[in-house]
Amino acid sequence: MSQAAPSRAAAAAESQAEPPRTFPLVRVIAMPADANPNGDIFGGWLLAQMDLAGGSLAAQRARGRCATVAVDGMVFHEPVFVGDEVSCYAEIIKTGTTSITVKVESWARRGRSEERIEVTEGIFTCVAVDSDRKPCPVPPAP
Repeated sequence: MSQAAPSRAAAAAESQAEPPRTFPLVRVIAMPADANPNGDIFGGWLLAQMDLAGGSLAAQRARGRCATVAVDGMVFHEPVFVGDEVSCYAEIIKTGTTSITVKVESWARRGRSEERIEVTEGIFTCVAVDSDRKPCPVPPAP
């Protein structure tokens, strides 16, 4: 049985939270080529930006190549519009023998305002791979 979606009030309260205090791994302006005819940015475009951010952090931790093998719990809280500055933040939430699980949040700054709203979040699982694209152990943390 699935859980009920959060209410609009709960989602609005959550979207008014502050973005992470770290530097974003990806920051990009949403452009007209990334939008549908209604001016909303395609979810796939946003997913790709998040995958770049999560994959970058996983590769740093693995000290080498990683491949995304799963995206879990993807939630689109708010639409992204042409001209929004989108920042993707990531944090490692679990490290396994060959895998690294990363939580990625995307925040948008609309127009010239300083207001930032959380637009999307998801959990990405990456696997460290060797030069033959075979899973390999994640090295110990430094």
